[in-house]
Amino acid sequence: MTAVPTPLTWLYVPGDRPEVMAKALSSGADVVIVDLEDAVAPERKAYARAATAEFLAGPHPVPVHVRIADERDLPAVAALPGLDGLRLPKVTHASDIHRAAARAPGVALYALLESALAVEHAHAIAAAHPAVRGIALGEADLRADLGVRDDSGLDWSRGRAVVAARAAGLAPPAQSVFPDVRDLEGLAASCRHGRALGLLGRAAIHPRQLPVIERAYRPSPQEIASAEEIIEAAAEEAGAQALVDGRFVDAAIVAAARRTLALAVRGQEAAT
Repeated sequence: MTAVPTPLTWLYVPGDRPEVMAKALSSGADVVIVDLEDAVAPERKAYARAATAEFLAGPHPVPVHVRIADERDLPAVAALPGLDGLRLPKVTHASDIHRAAARAPGVALYALLESALAVEHAHAIAAAHPAVRGIALGEADLRADLGVRDDSGLDWSRGRAVVAARAAGLAPPAQSVFPDVRDLEGLAASCRHGRALGLLGRAAIHPRQLPVIERAYRPSPQEIASAEEIIEAAAEEAGAQALVDGRFVDAAIVAAARRTLALAVRGQEAAT
């Protein structure tokens, strides 16, 4: 299984485009997601399944996940050596996770919450099985289900997913895709908003979006310096304390500082 520390970028590619799948491996994305669901027309599903199985016949330099269209895709891809994770669409109950885990033993599962019912069951889904490695929102379907017109109308659901993931001991959810591949300024602003809500990283639908996401979610020099100061202070004196500038530091603040430095190290590794 291919691993990458703290993924920040997840690139979707259509499962019926083998040449695009191969090209995505060198796009700079931390994780490539082969899509057998929305990106593939119904009449090309069988071809996409076969092309994806061929693509997954061996390991790749970056992790490769597959977003299945439904459980009928599992037998074609679940046991292949190049598969690093399955993304399960339209999960609504913990039982959906148990069925997938039984049919794809040993495979990391990522649940997509795309309805009001799924958001209500977010923690039960996140904690349903040890195979669950992450949850995320499917915002296009969720927006339609909720009748939300303004993007801010999804903020409560985003926060709910963040809390559910944290409570289940999972990494923070990645942000859902930004559909306009030409509006990079809008993407950057949206990423800043997602980061403020506690999301970590983002899915993309075009390689040009990847550097924008990377910059938005990587800690700034100021954040790194602050985290280093906190860690240094914690090493010198145990327990809660105040820094010279008046900031209060306790165990939770120290843990957050360590996460910031881990992301900074990840960014340095990506740069080299």
